[in-house]
Amino acid sequence: MKTGYISYSDPVSHSLQGMTDISRPGERKLKQLIWLYFWLMLFEGALRKWVLPQLSVPLLIVRDPVAIAIIYYYISYGYRFWNAYTVIIFVTTLISFITAIGLGHGSIPVAVFGLRIYLFHFPLIFIIGEIFDRAEVEKLGRVLMYLIIPMTVLVALQFYSPQSAWVNRGVGGNLEGAGFSGALGFFRPPGLFSFTNGNSLLYGMAVAFMFYFWRNRSGLSKLILLMATLAIFITIPLSISRAFLFQTVICFVFLSFASITDVKSIFTFIGMILVVPVILLLAAQTEVVSTGLAAFAQRFENAGVSEGGIEGTFTDRFLGGFTRPLAFSDERPLFGYGIGMGTNVGSTILTGGVSYLIDEGETGRVVGEQGLFIGLINIITRILLGLSVAFISFKKLFMGNALPWMLLSYSLLGMINSLWGQPTSLGFAVFSMGLTIAAINPPLNQEQEAYG
Repeated sequence: MKTGYISYSDPVSHSLQGMTDISRPGERKLKQLIWLYFWLMLFEGALRKWVLPQLSVPLLIVRDPVAIAIIYYYISYGYRFWNAYTVIIFVTTLISFITAIGLGHGSIPVAVFGLRIYLFHFPLIFIIGEIFDRAEVEKLGRVLMYLIIPMTVLVALQFYSPQSAWVNRGVGGNLEGAGFSGALGFFRPPGLFSFTNGNSLLYGMAVAFMFYFWRNRSGLSKLILLMATLAIFITIPLSISRAFLFQTVICFVFLSFASITDVKSIFTFIGMILVVPVILLLAAQTEVVSTGLAAFAQRFENAGVSEGGIEGTFTDRFLGGFTRPLAFSDERPLFGYGIGMGTNVGSTILTGGVSYLIDEGETGRVVGEQGLFIGLINIITRILLGLSVAFISFKKLFMGNALPWMLLSYSLLGMINSLWGQPTSLGFAVFSMGLTIAAINPPLNQEQEAYG
């Protein structure tokens, strides 16, 4: 019998070449490494704060060796590595690396830190998308539903504990705490992570899975789903994170659209919108949640005054993040200030302190580091990849597979506008888009039946 493996001729869909009942070459090892990347992404902050605070600096890039190993084994097992997206990103990154040293900031360590974003992590989108399938993605989602319950207990402890408490200890064992300013004297809790954005990113991905499991149980018990749902919605006020709330709304909009494509899903959707509000109303009566709601409401009010309300926040943070860098592009060098300079690590190496040397937004950072021409190629490539996955996910939705569509509700913004210069944000953006592509793939045994 002819043997073979999946060839990545299309970066967001694969073709089968003579599958057998034996796993693809190196599939088990690659899956183990991808799961290791996931676990390190979740517990990297915990290692830096509580377990190995003395190694907090090197642990910042603890996933890099795993990413390199994944790429090495992927290539060595004969999988096709190159596609239009990886070629464009690799070429523009290498050019930016050379110009950063020769024409930009001139620091090799800073340039290497910037280079690793695109050479070590970006390719994982396609590797995860090929090695995982829908069954593996659902398995990860079930694991996340179980994990989110104790994580919410940790968030509640951090919310109500002083910043000097052990649960709020900062990176390297910093006694000033890892919380970030919130409202009414409460701080935004970081959860397992070194900074609060990691907590919002984790729960944002959990929301996408949670809504999917309400539509398609896929082996998850109803009790765990209800507990995870309650945990997620309790965390919204306790997180004091508007980004988390906005992400929840986006996921709900995607779920609403997905539900009207299937008659059975409509009744499930109606049941969910009847049951969940009752649970949340009961939870809001408790002091634990009501205090969080008060702090969250105050946070919204404070931000509304400074940013002009929700409309001002959206215009400034999202649309402004795309347009501002273009307005000031003529003031920057042709090849930018140098790759890596816009990251916190880069600024620390260059100046001795953490600061935004270029721009707080992702488009501004990329264009500032790489220059207008190469920077825009980078951003447009990411947008095109996101839209390509969105188009296929939309088609799969009408073919009975809602998982990629629901994950897209989280991964699309991470692909286009997430802060890739920050390791945690980069990890979630890459991993979630890889899962979205993987969710398009039917389980291996279904492929075998389909192709004989």
